[in-house]
Amino acid sequence: MRTIHWVRWLILALVILGISPRSNAQVSFGVAITFGPPELPVYEQPLCPAEGYLWTPGYWAWDDDYGDYYWVPGTWVMAPQVGYLWTPPYWGWGGNRYVFYDGYWGREIGFYGGINYGYGYSGRGYDGGRWDNDRFYYNRAANNINTTNITNVYNNTTVINNNSTNVTRVSYNGGNGGVTAQPTSREQAVAHEQHIPPPAPQVQHIQAARSNPELKASTNQGKPPVAATPRPAAFNDRGVVPAKVGGHYTPPPNRGGNSASGNNASGNNSQGNASNNANNSANSRPNNNNTARPDSNRPPNAGNNSNSNISRPADNNPNRPPNASRSGNMNADRPPNASGSNSPVHPRDLPPPTRQPAPNMSNPKTEQRYNQQQDRLIQKQQQERQRVQQKQDQDHQRLQQQQADAARQQQVEQRHQQQTQQLQQKHDNQQQQLQRRYEPPPSRQPPPPPPQDKKPQQQH
Repeated sequence: MRTIHWVRWLILALVILGISPRSNAQVSFGVAITFGPPELPVYEQPLCPAEGYLWTPGYWAWDDDYGDYYWVPGTWVMAPQVGYLWTPPYWGWGGNRYVFYDGYWGREIGFYGGINYGYGYSGRGYDGGRWDNDRFYYNRAANNINTTNITNVYNNTTVINNNSTNVTRVSYNGGNGGVTAQPTSREQAVAHEQHIPPPAPQVQHIQAARSNPELKASTNQGKPPVAATPRPAAFNDRGVVPAKVGGHYTPPPNRGGNSASGNNASGNNSQGNASNNANNSANSRPNNNNTARPDSNRPPNAGNNSNSNISRPADNNPNRPPNASRSGNMNADRPPNASGSNSPVHPRDLPPPTRQPAPNMSNPKTEQRYNQQQDRLIQKQQQERQRVQQKQDQDHQRLQQQQADAARQQQVEQRHQQQTQQLQQKHDNQQQQLQRRYEPPPSRQPPPPPPQDKKPQQQH
């Protein structure tokens, strides 16, 4: 087994060495997809739910199980750290198939294929807002903002006025009919900077989209009924918006999901396919070289701003289907589950943290504050899971180096299982405590009136 493992990684290394210099971006390995995704649908941006949320545009992802594209709705996401921005994912032509490049959070916006996602993502950089110290300022020209609740706003329509023509809804880079944008040297440099993968709410959002049959392109024909949501995974929220205009979707009869490529090896992401990465690159700070942005995906007073930056996730690809291979440093030669129990042994085995429904609240501001605190809690819990997982992976590596016997491996796995169960219990208690803080006080019933003394009847 160890020999097979190293042969597989040797093949992967040779593939990567044959890729262009822009291959530092996170690439998906798996099924060979030979036809591109539909056009980007036209939709209105939901109202920003609260300060601190940043817009992440919708995109087409790939489902290996169904051999079909599915729509991941655009949504507002709480930034995982102050000063971080979102670089959207994109599809690029890799010479003989389409390759998926994951989105990520970072301090600078990276290359996202020149795809014009709208609402500040015009193909190069980000014009929807900027960080000023610890506050994010929203460009009203590019976002749907309620200025009564959010006052840290400005209005910059420069890019909108200068780029009112040549609008395109093409959703991939390179290949037949794709966007021809190339990464700048700065965007290539950003690929080597620190990145943060999608936090738990985003992961849950992507997984919910993948499991929704109405969001598959073969079902909605490029016009998803849920095009954008006000919060991650809030597909039934009253603020959900449908697509106004869809894209064309004519997949070939032998669609890509039926032809697996090679070893199905994966880098730090795995979604659609792997291949030579000709049209993709790293990430970079936006230059003032902005492509046109679709008028359709622009709020009534759409505009832009150029102080934004992001980076690409190192691992934990939420777009990966369940049967796709995991990232290398997470599962390399991991000892088997020696505990003989169905309980989760490692944090990666736990289901993703989920949002708990808000208690019955009559005050919208209180409900908004609850949702913000729950988002922060989920992000904190996800980071804690990653730290524990990293320590356990180090234990696995030491076991391999020491060539530990089965008894020693079982002992370590039992300790890992105990750590994971304690972590899960801790996080469940944190969620319960948060809910209890916001539960309305029990209604007090007025005390019953005191009994009245009955005067004895006088006998005559």
